[in-house]
Amino acid sequence: MADKRSGRNAGLRRRRARPADAGEQILVVGLGRFGGAVAAELVDLNFEVLGIDADAAQVQQYSDVLTHVVQADSTSDEVLKQLGVEDFRYAVVGIGSDIEASVLTTAALADLGVPTIWAKAVTRAHGRILERVGAHHVVFPEHDMGHRVAHLVGGGLLDWFQLDEDFALVETMVPTEMHGQSLGELGLRSRYGVTVVCIKPRGQSFTHATPETVLDEGAVLVVAGPTKKAEDFAHLS
Repeated sequence: MADKRSGRNAGLRRRRARPADAGEQILVVGLGRFGGAVAAELVDLNFEVLGIDADAAQVQQYSDVLTHVVQADSTSDEVLKQLGVEDFRYAVVGIGSDIEASVLTTAALADLGVPTIWAKAVTRAHGRILERVGAHHVVFPEHDMGHRVAHLVGGGLLDWFQLDEDFALVETMVPTEMHGQSLGELGLRSRYGVTVVCIKPRGQSFTHATPETVLDEGAVLVVAGPTKKAEDFAHLS
């Protein structure tokens, strides 16, 4: 097992869980592109991370990044018990290339009583199976990113994030026709069905939007609303 102590200290089924405490240990199984990125970011967020991967090269790659890294067969209940995974409250299964290993690992973690399991799925069928064997949150990184990019390419959006099936946050420039007017004067909620969450004036940082906020040229807005209405608003810019 490699140990490191450094100065850096969208799902099918969801349930509420108490947020992880600062410094708490989180398990990440599968250190490919997705799992490795999650694990490294968790370390940056001051969590201790135990990374597990069956590939020696992946383990070596993250030996100087994560708190602990071990090469092991994550599909084995006995191996996971030896690693003490029953003491973890959170686990992320990032295995994508081997669906069988993904499912067996998720099932093993569920059997060992890990309270909150996040699992990566590559297809909807894969996601349904992960749910059935015990995953509490299933994510589709490739599908979700492809969906997001399509929305960015297909409209006047700077960024796009779907909060629910029909509700989105959209980042867009202030439409020319609204320059110099305040939010109170414009009445965007009644006219377009969207709410301005915050605004970034040109050359400044994002700040809360109020009815007195004036929309100047070059400012960036973050608006929330039903997906089509939010996107229709962005197309005005």
